[in-house]
Amino acid sequence: MSAIYALQPIYAVTAFVVGMLVGITGVGGGSLMTPLLILLFGMHPAAAVGTDLLHAAVTRSAGSAVHGLNRTIDWRVARRMAAGSIPAAVITLAAMSALDITSAAALINAVLTVALVLTAVTLVFRDRIAARYAARLGVLADKRIAVLTVAAGAIVGVIVSISSVGAGAIGVTALLLLYPKFPTARIVGTEIAHAVPLTFVAGAGHWFLGAVDLNVFASLILGSVPGILIGSYAAVRIPETALRVVLAATLLAVATKLSFGLMPASGDLVAVKTIVPR
Repeated sequence: MSAIYALQPIYAVTAFVVGMLVGITGVGGGSLMTPLLILLFGMHPAAAVGTDLLHAAVTRSAGSAVHGLNRTIDWRVARRMAAGSIPAAVITLAAMSALDITSAAALINAVLTVALVLTAVTLVFRDRIAARYAARLGVLADKRIAVLTVAAGAIVGVIVSISSVGAGAIGVTALLLLYPKFPTARIVGTEIAHAVPLTFVAGAGHWFLGAVDLNVFASLILGSVPGILIGSYAAVRIPETALRVVLAATLLAVATKLSFGLMPASGDLVAVKTIVPR
């Protein structure tokens, strides 16, 4: 057994910390977990993205169930987002398969870096962006809003399928602009509900392509679920604005490290665990 598998509790502890941040801020799952799997644990970028996507599908399912019980999901809007994101995810995965996903580390790192910067910017300036443009978009006809929602979903689908980042901060910001009259809880709940099928389809695609490590996946689930529960409980007791700034600074630091190519040597990368259903 390799040393990386002997340290399974480390994955669980890392997922617990990330899960708490997600519970408090509503974003940061893929934005933090995927870079940590690459930079801290030396996983191949393809394996890190695929594993985190399946992990996100499970954890977001739990969050979606809670929001569903609280009736804070607009299923009509969630379907609009999914109408754009899921086909975009399928097309993106097909393209990655043609490029050979296990050798696409440079592409994944590049998209991941851009996605992290976009996420950090939306975390800090989300309220200002919404205040400036939401009023203009809010007066558009419902049909035009529906088209823009599908388009936003498609953009999120491409970014998430390649990097596992963006479903939280980018998706929420898009919904805030397009549906400014929605309460924040409904915006968050709707995006979480939309992210469940998106991350499941994208994660399943990576699994089919052999880019998922089920051993790491199980450890992430064990840590993230209690972390999200505790973070959600603490959310009302911790100032979210300060946490969003800290999280954004962390994401920018990670993006900078990725952009300078400070990756583990190729010989140290964990081999992608090929698991293809028969």
